[in-house]
Amino acid sequence: MDLPVSFADRTRSLLGDEEYNKLADALNDEQPVSIRLNEEKLPGSSFSLFHASSDRVPWSVTGCYLDRRLTFTFDPLFHAGCYYVQEASSMFVEQALKQYIGERPSVMLDLCAAPGGKSTHARSVLPVGSLLVANEVIRNRSQILAENLTKWGHPGVVVTNNDPADFAGLGDFFDVILTDVPCSGEGMFRKDPVAVSEWSPENVEICWQRQRRIISDIWPSLKPGGLLIYSTCTYNTKEDEENIRWMHDEFGAEILPVDAPAEWNITGNLLAGEDFPVYRFLPHRTKGEGFFLAVLRKPEGEETQIRYKSTSSQGKKKTGSSKVNAGASKEQLLAARAWLLSAEDYEVSANGMNITAFPKEYISELSVLQQSLRVVQAGVTLAEVKGKDLIPNHALAMSTVLVSDAFPREEISYGQAIAYLRKEAIVLSGTTPRGYVLLTYKDVPLGFVKNIGNRANNLYPQEWRIRSGYLPDEILMLLKS
Repeated sequence: MDLPVSFADRTRSLLGDEEYNKLADALNDEQPVSIRLNEEKLPGSSFSLFHASSDRVPWSVTGCYLDRRLTFTFDPLFHAGCYYVQEASSMFVEQALKQYIGERPSVMLDLCAAPGGKSTHARSVLPVGSLLVANEVIRNRSQILAENLTKWGHPGVVVTNNDPADFAGLGDFFDVILTDVPCSGEGMFRKDPVAVSEWSPENVEICWQRQRRIISDIWPSLKPGGLLIYSTCTYNTKEDEENIRWMHDEFGAEILPVDAPAEWNITGNLLAGEDFPVYRFLPHRTKGEGFFLAVLRKPEGEETQIRYKSTSSQGKKKTGSSKVNAGASKEQLLAARAWLLSAEDYEVSANGMNITAFPKEYISELSVLQQSLRVVQAGVTLAEVKGKDLIPNHALAMSTVLVSDAFPREEISYGQAIAYLRKEAIVLSGTTPRGYVLLTYKDVPLGFVKNIGNRANNLYPQEWRIRSGYLPDEILMLLKS
């Protein structure tokens, strides 16, 4: 790999000759592949078997390294949300959440969330009764974020599409904010060759200033005593330690330590004359890509004076509540409610032609979010109303709160599963009941069809379908057929 000369000089100065040479050598090695398993989706025996036989990511209970990259596109369990492909170093967020949140239900914001690795991870780690707001400023990426969170299956999620400045109007709303801020991408050089070609000292300068504006915009919406988790995928101190020191000086933020055993080989503070706790992952020392993380606590009961002001706010507001229950009858709402586990814990309502379920305990918070932000989706979409018909939504099939016997289930073969995921017509056995049927693969829900006898109409989302019309010669999957 031809590293930019300026990057080499800066990083050699930061690490020293010996460590820099080891880093440069590591960047020419093959990148490790890692995934995170979804305990709520995989059958217990399969989860235990795979987890016991794999090389574990030390700082994540469900993180695993793979010997070889799987054929993810052609693995039905990937599409069913049984696992997420995530870079191992970034799974360290789990340690910060577990140490400082514990079992206390919390309202958390993942500010720069697409495509969804840290959001799906946080949702799995957050205590029962928590709410996650996952935000992405770029519209098309917010749709990808929504798709991945839908597949993960947890109902306590709101997806938004807003600029960081738009959150200031919420006041001190969040217990935890994760800011995986846009950065110069030095830690992604091995993974993404474009990051190498786009790197420059000028871009580093732009990035650290942008990062401070983002933090300034979002800081007012963090509750006093709340946690801000700051992360980047870069090595330099300008975007890392110097920004953490700035947050301490500017906002009075307390910089918190995270338990990390020495055998994890995580590198600490590299800023001359400073020793506050930060966590830097270097590819020659830890099995993963470059990553940096620090945890800060907002002072209790203090007003924050903010020097950085956003030059513009997109002002995206959408109430989304003017047509609640329009288009759905009381009977249809009750029918949809019957599909939910612990239905008494959810507010089931219709907005337009869609029936959704959202945790009752956070209805007031959802209302605030809808009044201030552009909400892409919230909770679980249960069904679409078409006249007297109630069509189950794919999000319901993906959800972990679907009653297991709410619909007839049909176990299908690998070939049928791939055909389904391509949104092709499926032919089921002659004994399959007519009407809406939940297809399963290895006993994991894959989606709905409407069986009409001679064929089954495919209800898989058109925009999610596998577009490739061929199968590779070798297919590697999480669980062998």
